[in-house]
Amino acid sequence: MNSAKFALGLLLSLLAAAPAAHAVELKISAQALEHTLKMQLFSGPNGRYYIKGDANSACYVYADSPKVSFAADRIMVHVHTSARLGTHFRGTCLGVGLAPDADVSLLPDSEGETIGFRDARIEHLSESHELNFVLMPFLSHKVPSSMKVNAATLLRQVLAQSMQRTGYDLKLDRLKIHSMQVEGDALVVDVDGDMSVN
Repeated sequence: MNSAKFALGLLLSLLAAAPAAHAVELKISAQALEHTLKMQLFSGPNGRYYIKGDANSACYVYADSPKVSFAADRIMVHVHTSARLGTHFRGTCLGVGLAPDADVSLLPDSEGETIGFRDARIEHLSESHELNFVLMPFLSHKVPSSMKVNAATLLRQVLAQSMQRTGYDLKLDRLKIHSMQVEGDALVVDVDGDMSVN
């Protein structure tokens, strides 16, 4: 699910519920969250995010191949990591190569118009204390902050083209997220808002 589809789905939900003035229930799939994470964090060459070094470094740590799923009331993020840890010496890295997987789980959280995440809990790390020292801040801070989405901003971007596409000038006046929780295979977001049509 891309940003435009996400925003369009939200728009249609708001329009359908507008006469009743009740909260709308928006269901977001794990694939949509995974797409957001890839676009906002894993957008580098080969879908990698370099935590230490870069593509030209002899010694480096990077994460790639993020997978998002749901477990109980939490959002699970699984990443593959690759590391070459050691000392630079004449253009090579003298040290060890590691390629473990890592997992972090998050609770959904909202603030105003923003779909966000909190309470990052490291579920699985590598056997290397040195690698874990680098991975822990990435998993507990960078991953949750990169999955945040301002739903109102996305919707307004889609609506900016409404006059050319539909002949109607649609505007989002207000959007409020009331609650979010994982239910089965979806993140369920209760929202309400005001729209105007000219």
